[in-house]
Amino acid sequence: MNTIFRNSMLSVAGLIMTGGAVAGPAVAAHAAPAEKPTTSVVADKGGDKDKAEKGKSDKGGDKGKAERRAGFEYQAQPNFFYCGPASTRIALSAEGKTVSQDELAEKLGTTENGTDSAIDITRVLNEYTHGKYKTTEISSDTASKEQVERLRADIKAAVDDGDPVVANILGGAVDVDGVEHSYPGHYVTVVEYKDDGNIVKIADPAAPDVQEYWMDVTEVANWIAGRGYSS
Repeated sequence: MNTIFRNSMLSVAGLIMTGGAVAGPAVAAHAAPAEKPTTSVVADKGGDKDKAEKGKSDKGGDKGKAERRAGFEYQAQPNFFYCGPASTRIALSAEGKTVSQDELAEKLGTTENGTDSAIDITRVLNEYTHGKYKTTEISSDTASKEQVERLRADIKAAVDDGDPVVANILGGAVDVDGVEHSYPGHYVTVVEYKDDGNIVKIADPAAPDVQEYWMDVTEVANWIAGRGYSS
């Protein structure tokens, strides 16, 4: 677990680089809350639209094509160092819990230096979810195939149960649209997957204008490398 702490002082959103432009501290923003947090199956856009309906299990041979989404309420971080509390709050909203970011920051030990590690995120998530979460470390600088596969499996299992994953990331990663998202330490929440978990959706508390974007799971694993995630 030591390597999770290796760059702990960098776990602040800090100077945010998104798509090559420097952004200031995120302004708090709230999306309209879901009527009730649920895990849903979203039809694959294209010829299979009628093969899945929201809230119903995907049946037949197209399970890998369906999008599985954990119900949640997005909320942006109100300052440059609250990415940990904000990502944790997004995850907890899937449980129907509306905990303030200030309360979570106190429990996480968040300061202007950020939130130390995924271990703290897991500890606080478990206070509210009766021990659902565990911490997984990706200790190397680049994720191995086995670590990518474990992340993919962990995201699928968590989202299928209606529980988003919180990831501690570092540096830059490119989404499926070719946009780079780069941070000197940050936390994001994984809320959805498609293509059997090979493509996952990130809810980014530091990007209220974008809020969500799709990313290849291998890209996400390498984004986490040297740190850890809570699932």
